[in-house]
Amino acid sequence: MNEEACTSIIVGSRMTADGSMIFARSDDSKAIRATRLVHYPAGKGPERFVSIDGPFRCPLPPERLGFSALERENLPYHWGEAGFNDAGVGMSATETIFSNEKVLALDPYVPTGLGENCVFHIVLPYIRSAREGVLRLGSLIEQYGSAEGFGIAFMDEKETWYLENAGGHRWLAKRMPEDKYFVSGNQSRYREYDPEQDLASADLVSWARENGLFEGEFDFHEAYSLESENDKTYNYPRVWYLQQMFTPSVQTDVRVNNFPVYQKADRPLTVEDIKKAFRSHYDGTEHDPYLHGNPKEPYRPISIFRTINTHILQVRPGLPIEIGRVDYMAEGMADLSVFLPLYQGVTSYPKAYGIGSLRSQNSSAYWLFRKVSALCMLNYNAYAPEVKYRYAKLEKEMSKSQAEMEAAFLQQYPTAPEKAVVLLQAWSDRWLSRALRVASELKEFLFTQITQDIETVYKFHGA
Repeated sequence: MNEEACTSIIVGSRMTADGSMIFARSDDSKAIRATRLVHYPAGKGPERFVSIDGPFRCPLPPERLGFSALERENLPYHWGEAGFNDAGVGMSATETIFSNEKVLALDPYVPTGLGENCVFHIVLPYIRSAREGVLRLGSLIEQYGSAEGFGIAFMDEKETWYLENAGGHRWLAKRMPEDKYFVSGNQSRYREYDPEQDLASADLVSWARENGLFEGEFDFHEAYSLESENDKTYNYPRVWYLQQMFTPSVQTDVRVNNFPVYQKADRPLTVEDIKKAFRSHYDGTEHDPYLHGNPKEPYRPISIFRTINTHILQVRPGLPIEIGRVDYMAEGMADLSVFLPLYQGVTSYPKAYGIGSLRSQNSSAYWLFRKVSALCMLNYNAYAPEVKYRYAKLEKEMSKSQAEMEAAFLQQYPTAPEKAVVLLQAWSDRWLSRALRVASELKEFLFTQITQDIETVYKFHGA
């Protein structure tokens, strides 16, 4: 199983409580891989993309849009995770998926092609709509080939698109239904293909038919996707659990991959629901690995320690892009972290959020949040309640302040947009800095508790 193994959730605008669109994903990689927050201004960008950790190369357009990025600190202008550009288009890359062996024998992955490490920076700065993002990425896949399997999301003011690639040179993208939600866990989810509504490589169906990849009606999953025994414990349970969380009225069998591609929730969903989903780990059940201290639990949970960030991209149509595009980002393991709202109108972050490496650093925001979760995992059941309480309290206070700030922003924006953006930047600086203080307090609290616990075990008090 690829170590870049994530979980994704998409929610249509008529399925949310406030009419917004949501795309969310966890990047479940290696815990020591720090991410940083960066904003790149509009103007001239690199003339050529040169992969730092791979063989991919390609020319780039001369002008780029400004954009924000979550990216790997040791790979600058490289391996973007998520963000929005100045046109208000959002992108998240990538959800790792796999093509089947027969497909790869006929159209193998291309070692010098597009990998998960490069797609963000060669697409997002150059697109003005979600559909344009799909078409640019699709043409790049056809031209250069894919180095691996991935699913990638694009969002704009009107729609969300999700693209799944297949083998070396093929792909299918679908527009998210407004009244449904979609969940994916490291496995291609698409089934049907509608040439009138969907976007795809031109020979998606004909090539699969010519090579005997399906029988009867075309089924994208049957033709192109991998089904393995490992999926039954690694992938199926996550899709099953999230659909049970959002739609408990519909019962499905965790052992059978016939989960609806798109599903209706029993009630409108909110950002808070999505946060809860990414913090979940079969909570309180026999499959909860943290409750039972069982690292060999066969069902792979959604919230895992090696997550390096979780991002919830939200598009709120009708609002200025500066506050209408928000990325709620949690550094490290979502269950033991805090979600911070990153507004598109913010162009800088407290210095600590731009620092990180493959080794712990006191100056790094990523490593501060990681230290809290690492200390907590030494005794999850004893320490997690306090960590969750303090972060929940911070999120509640931040949410109240957000509403007040946005009201002030909207009052000022029509006549003095520059002043409104200054207000937004000051608010962001204040709350991102406060989150660091809370995390630092938690680190010291946990270290104190662990010290006392160790002393209790190794008393040697004498008489």
